[in-house]
Amino acid sequence: MKFGKSICVLNVGGTRYAFTREVIRDFPLRRVSRLHACASEKEVLELCDDYDRDRNEFFFDRHAQAFMFIMLYVRSGKLRFVPGVCELSFYTEMLYWGLESAHLDFCCQKRLDDRMSEIGLDTLSEGELPLSGDDTQNAAEPGDGEVASGRAKWLERVRKTFEEPNSSVVAQLLASVSVIFVIISMVMLCASTLPDWKTAKRNTVEEHRIVEAVCIGWFTAECMVRFLVAKDKWDFLRRPLNVIDVVAITPYYVTMAMAGAGLPGAGLGAAGVTLRVLRMMRVFWLMKLARHFMGLQTLGLTLRRCYREMVMLLVFVFVAMAIYSALAQLLEHGLDLGTRNHDYASIPAAAWWVIISMTTVGYGDVYPVTIGGRVLGGVCVVSGIVLLALPITFIYHSFVQCYHELKLRSARCTRSLSVDILQ
Repeated sequence: MKFGKSICVLNVGGTRYAFTREVIRDFPLRRVSRLHACASEKEVLELCDDYDRDRNEFFFDRHAQAFMFIMLYVRSGKLRFVPGVCELSFYTEMLYWGLESAHLDFCCQKRLDDRMSEIGLDTLSEGELPLSGDDTQNAAEPGDGEVASGRAKWLERVRKTFEEPNSSVVAQLLASVSVIFVIISMVMLCASTLPDWKTAKRNTVEEHRIVEAVCIGWFTAECMVRFLVAKDKWDFLRRPLNVIDVVAITPYYVTMAMAGAGLPGAGLGAAGVTLRVLRMMRVFWLMKLARHFMGLQTLGLTLRRCYREMVMLLVFVFVAMAIYSALAQLLEHGLDLGTRNHDYASIPAAAWWVIISMTTVGYGDVYPVTIGGRVLGGVCVVSGIVLLALPITFIYHSFVQCYHELKLRSARCTRSLSVDILQ
């Protein structure tokens, strides 16, 4: 800032905050940090409601309590709604100061989505909420302004392009190309297990090598770029999908290195078996489609939220399986009533019959022959239906809720992307 004192005072709704110029320059709130670049009082008044040159005080006619919670976010990194304040009103304050819905804690994001859905704003983009004066123009301006360097902004743009398919047109194109390569890789993986595949591969060995090399090259480049632009490299390496990427790509390069050294894959023994097992990990590349399809995202979010219900379901099944398998082994084999059913010779063998009965699959490969065993089988089937149905209700409601939330967010991203294209 090229005028005023070294201490700057922000007066928000009557509450005063004092900061040095250096703090203002690097302030996390976009509207405040832009004050540092103002060269005249006229530019200052475009960002605030009034300015006192003598006291170097900037006046903002905004909600004081809302700004207090926003300042807590600046200090602690956690942003939550003000109790007793409308979610949309607080959201308007956030946009005024340069924050977005992504800065909210997850629970508050859900409340905001529900609130916007209630009043029929499912497709409303963040820039369309009413602001005062020229706030709409300010909210639509680039995120970091003068605070972030050009290199940091470029890295963030590249990161969003590879990590968020709906962030731009280029991101959508890269996502489409990635999906195509995943499909091609999966088709080749499945076809490689066909009996006639080896004969066809010998006839067109060069074409198969080229296709495989192109697919692996794309996945390698994508993984390396995402690693280089990641904010937290250690967090990137801990993500399961990224681990799968590395594990699935590595066998190709190991095989190529062995071939270059004159060691055929068939002669690697246990190492060759390990490479083939790791190569089959490519099937998990289908999980990458979750970034592009709402159905898979809904499934993943539902499982993450309902892990307690899933554990409850597994406990129900294991307890019932332990009880019924012990009784089945006793009635069919252990009592020695003249008819020994050797399919129930042990409790683990009987457990297989219990699990296919409780889930109402019933392959028919194992079945009871005694009267007591058949009665137990009927009880097992009925109790299995009841036990499986109890947690399913909670999981179903969570699935519907997750689908609604993701649909709302997708509509907002699509609307925002359409506005960017038109501009």
